[in-house]
Amino acid sequence: MPTTLYGREGERAALDRLLDDARAGTSGVLVLRGEPGIGKSALLDHAAATAEGHSMRVLRATGVEYEAELPFAALHLLLAPGLHRLPALPGPQRDALEGAFGLAPVTPGRPADRLLTGLAVLSLLSELADERPLLCVVDDAQWLDRASADALLLAARRLKAEPVALILAARDGEGAFDAPGLPELPLTGLDDRACGQLLDAHAAGLAPAVRGRVLAEAHGNPLALTELPAALAGEGTGPHPGALPLTTRLQVAFHGQVSRLPPATQTLLLVAAAERGGRLDVVERAAATLGAAIADLQPAQDSGLVRLVEREFAAPAIAFRHPLLRAAVHQRAPLAHRLAVHRALADALATAGGDPEETADRRAWHLAIAADGPDETIAAALEKAAVRAHERGGHAAAADAIERAARLTPDPRAAVRRHVLACEAAIEAGHPDRADAAAERTAARITAHPDAYGPDGVGWLRRLNAVRATARFWQGDFPAAHRLLAEEARRTADDDPRLAARMLLQAFHAAWYLGGEPLYEVVGALTGLALPDDDPLAPLTRYLVRAVRPVLASDDPGDDVPDGALRTVDKAVEDARRNGAWVPWDVVQVCGVSLVAGQDADTHRLATALAAECRAGGAFGQLPTVLFFLAEAELFHGRHRDARATAGEALRIAEETGQHQWTSQLTGFLAYRAALDGDEESCRAHGDRALTGSGSDAAGAAPPPGAAWVQWAYGVLDLGLGRAEEAVERLAAFTGGPLRHTVSATRAVPDLVEAAVRLGRPDRATDAFAWFHRWSRRTGQPWTEALVLRCRALLGDDPGTHYPAALALHSTAERPFEQARTALLYGEWLRRGKRKAEARTQLRAALEAFERLGAVPWADRARTELGATGEAAPRAGGPGVLSRLTPQELQIVRLAAQGMSNRDIAAQLFLSPRTVGYHLYKAYPKLGVTSRGELAALDG
Repeated sequence: MPTTLYGREGERAALDRLLDDARAGTSGVLVLRGEPGIGKSALLDHAAATAEGHSMRVLRATGVEYEAELPFAALHLLLAPGLHRLPALPGPQRDALEGAFGLAPVTPGRPADRLLTGLAVLSLLSELADERPLLCVVDDAQWLDRASADALLLAARRLKAEPVALILAARDGEGAFDAPGLPELPLTGLDDRACGQLLDAHAAGLAPAVRGRVLAEAHGNPLALTELPAALAGEGTGPHPGALPLTTRLQVAFHGQVSRLPPATQTLLLVAAAERGGRLDVVERAAATLGAAIADLQPAQDSGLVRLVEREFAAPAIAFRHPLLRAAVHQRAPLAHRLAVHRALADALATAGGDPEETADRRAWHLAIAADGPDETIAAALEKAAVRAHERGGHAAAADAIERAARLTPDPRAAVRRHVLACEAAIEAGHPDRADAAAERTAARITAHPDAYGPDGVGWLRRLNAVRATARFWQGDFPAAHRLLAEEARRTADDDPRLAARMLLQAFHAAWYLGGEPLYEVVGALTGLALPDDDPLAPLTRYLVRAVRPVLASDDPGDDVPDGALRTVDKAVEDARRNGAWVPWDVVQVCGVSLVAGQDADTHRLATALAAECRAGGAFGQLPTVLFFLAEAELFHGRHRDARATAGEALRIAEETGQHQWTSQLTGFLAYRAALDGDEESCRAHGDRALTGSGSDAAGAAPPPGAAWVQWAYGVLDLGLGRAEEAVERLAAFTGGPLRHTVSATRAVPDLVEAAVRLGRPDRATDAFAWFHRWSRRTGQPWTEALVLRCRALLGDDPGTHYPAALALHSTAERPFEQARTALLYGEWLRRGKRKAEARTQLRAALEAFERLGAVPWADRARTELGATGEAAPRAGGPGVLSRLTPQELQIVRLAAQGMSNRDIAAQLFLSPRTVGYHLYKAYPKLGVTSRGELAALDG
């Protein structure tokens, strides 16, 4: 039966709705938050009992403070009853989850993608929910190990159409459990009526004075109402014994109950409190060395402090009545007793069964806690635990283990080496603040005593500077990141050119957001780097230099960069693969660089291939980068709807994985995409978010990564809506400023030319057009030459020749939006010249293209111009039936139209099959179809 709750009608109703929705096939997630004892666990018990009463399956886990250093420990406990469904998961997801749980070996040197583990959790929950509706309950989420928390949160954000309810309870003021974007229910104290009911139910017959004190001190906290009566009854009715916080007061009350138990029972409870999983066999062996036996547990059971729990797929365990009781037992024991218990547990684990690696890791931590000074044996064991955690994708746990190992290391040189590893693990765990501070401290130790570390110290400093640079980059401090990387690469180039190349590639990324001298410096350093031909980075760095130099050379008309087309990126990537490059990680940057050189088709081809490899191989974290480049290429090729869908998927992943840089880039891109449609509200909303939500808070940092796209978006929005003066002001500053080398600034120049001519101030675009002309000549691309010809015609240079020539070049490239804009401008020029019949041909073509693309302001302008020639042009019915779909529905429909099953689509898009089915169910009525077979015939 459900747990009896007092005064929680609203909270119970919220939980019941969640369970009802799950039974009806709709996922739901809820985070309960509140102070210790406020009733979170009772509400979880109520939800679990209610779910079981409705034949739902219930999975439960609890975070334990002393278990946070063991990666995936809580997740393994939660999912252990469902691991029989692992074979049904897509291969990379199954491998990731098996590796995380130590069920299968991981590939040496290639740690599991921690993000992919979260997707595997989603798939496994979906598989389990196929059997019957599922409730997952996680208590004390603030003590979850970071790897488990990350995986659960990622799965929670992607739950949609599965019969799954997920409830997590987290304590205020302790630990950390941030769950942005998930619905939360804060719990407050009970009202007076409920307090009285609860107190009378658990402590009837209290003296009025004691009853009054309990009610006054409890402040509506249910746990206090049940635990304080016994404590206060022995204190009498005197003054309040000090202004202790309620949590401390409850721990004192718990400790008072424990202190009345026999000494052997207290010892047994202390062992159980220190043994993270409460495993009965381990507790029994450890307690025996301390003079206690399992029979000594009975008094604690009789008093209701603990109970024995039988667990499916796990050994029986000792469970405390409340987490505060466990904490009270452990924290209030004398230090000498705690250390003795941890040593006893380490000895007991030496002969324990179960996963030998997990047992070894637990033993290492017990020894570390019990250590009373430096100890190389313990430090080495912790380092091995760190390596295992890293290989399984538990980077936060790896950072904790190796950092503790460093503090226990007696040899200063070995200690510094381990501190360096800890800094690198902290970066991989996504903790740039922690990594930066630790790297700075460790570097100071090395530089203070350089002779003590010798040549090794130089190498460690290089690695620490790389850590600091990466940390600064992710914090948005691009100037500092560039400076650190460029300086270190310069010192490294002769001794280790490959390491220097990696640093310079990262420095290039930082410099890209700075422009000017930093960009020249990095490209120059890459040009002079002596990488052997068979190095995997050699073809990539050389391609990058050849692609970027024409953009930089456009600032200097005398630069000797040759004209003509750049060879395709395919050869560079092919050579890099043959030399052993790590795909997609090593090659993703040149994918974007191709856009810089105007090689849009190359980018589209490579990004499409890399996205497929990411999906097949489970490189989930790389998808925002790859999909951003793919969305750009799709947009430039006139596939506006595809670009929006691709960018939308990339943005969702970037948000779920905390990739602030790409969140900014993608929202800036979507602002531009909205500007083309004339959707000012959406354009401004995306633009504001790109400029303010980048995650950058460093003093003096460069503009957010998405700033260039936002500037272009606002300029094009003004131009499309006829606000020529505003467009000129914005675009002139943008195309002539420090970001002029960016993809968006380069391609904004034709917009500036058009706006300046419409304003009657063509001189405002003269310098920018000259720069664009030089860039176009160096790219050797017909589509860029078409834009040059259009600009020349706009500026009055023989329009009758240059407009037709531009259209002829447009016809050789798949760029319908730019071709339609050229036709519109040519039609306007013809109409002004009284050549109405010729004008109509151009204007009709432009109108048809704009309407098909959904570019509303441009279509309105073409329609007005066509009307001025004497031909009425009614509004079209719309840009096509597929435009009715959301971006995610569009992706799913297109894959379904190719004949892919829901399960295959789910694996492609990292969704569950049920979610795919849900979106198809929503899409069919919008499309006017009733089956998958009709999808292939749809015209977008």
